[in-house]
Amino acid sequence: MSVKIRFIPDDITVEAQVGEPLLEVADRAGISIPTGCLMGSCHACEVEVDDGEMICACISGVPPGKSEITISLYVDPTW
Repeated sequence: MSVKIRFIPDDITVEAQVGEPLLEVADRAGISIPTGCLMGSCHACEVEVDDGEMICACISGVPPGKSEITISLYVDPTW
């Protein structure tokens, strides 16, 4: 199943497949999400999905059950 992923504040939308790693989707869209440990422990890659949930992009895939998802990116100045 195809899902539209919208990255803000860049306002870039790409198609992705359920389960596809979010870092790969972002990379394909030309979006760079900072990473640290790549295991979800350091939270450098934390992003906010449209329901307000904060997730680590390095260990998360495109979730099922939605046709569109908005991912809010922000930069943590400590990284």
